[in-house]
Amino acid sequence: MKLLSIIFLAAISSNLYAETRYVTDIFQITLRSGQSTKNEIIRMLPSGQALKILGRDASTGYTHVKTPEGKEGWVLSRYLMDVPSARARLSRAETKQANLDQDLNKVKAAYKQLNDDKNSLEKENRQLKQQNKKLSRNLSNITRVSSNAIQISSENLRMKKRLAETDREIQFIQQENANLQDRSQRDWFIVGALVVGISMIFGILLTKIRWKKKSSWGDI
Repeated sequence: MKLLSIIFLAAISSNLYAETRYVTDIFQITLRSGQSTKNEIIRMLPSGQALKILGRDASTGYTHVKTPEGKEGWVLSRYLMDVPSARARLSRAETKQANLDQDLNKVKAAYKQLNDDKNSLEKENRQLKQQNKKLSRNLSNITRVSSNAIQISSENLRMKKRLAETDREIQFIQQENANLQDRSQRDWFIVGALVVGISMIFGILLTKIRWKKKSSWGDI
């Protein structure tokens, strides 16, 4: 009988090896070495434990399973479910919710950081705009001053040119004055010489006239 059971299980195991069953959430069940309560208990399986199905024996009500750790044994089929137990699903849901909460907190922290960065960038942008306005005003002032400087430089050049022309005119006038003074001195010298010469001639004539008069008075 035992040999037939093994052959039967081996025949159907190829169709059942991929299935998975879960221990109910009522209590812990035993994983035994055989299909009877007389067989050795390999370990206790907690509620929600996932088991890989290796075969079933409908006559004994036992199922051949394998744990995730690789332990093989037999459990009562009525304690297996197609879906995880409510407790296991609740635990998974709680774990998932906790993970979601962590993710949400991370998203909130990232959003806060982005918002802080946005505010910082907006503040920096306002400061840059103010600096830009200030630089624009400074540039305008520099441009105006440069324009005035160019005008002043041009005016200086014009004044220097005019001053040079004036210097030349003054030098010419001074030279003319010097020439006039020389000419005036020569003229005065000539006039003086003429006056002296005329005075001498007049004196000589006057002397001759007086001598002639004396001679005439002597003859009488």
